[in-house]
Amino acid sequence: MDCVFYKGRPIVRCGDTMYYGRMGDPFVVMLQVKSHKNFKDLSLSDAISVQMMATDLSLPPQKLILKRADKQGLYQALDIAAIWLDREEKVN
Repeated sequence: MDCVFYKGRPIVRCGDTMYYGRMGDPFVVMLQVKSHKNFKDLSLSDAISVQMMATDLSLPPQKLILKRADKQGLYQALDIAAIWLDREEKVN
């Protein structure tokens, strides 16, 4: 597993699944790479499923996922994830 930061929050990746945010916070965002595309000699993430979820495991399963989106490319997926988490921080 690798850990890097984007806009001050950690990204932990294992295979084609990434978690963005801190597990100690009320919400994190799960990003799942659904497809890849080749660019020269690189394999780039193409279609990505983005889901903001609560970290409170006492919630019923149907209430864990608050928002969903599908994005093209890792930058767009991380950008929407950062916006969602920023908005939740301002509310709470």
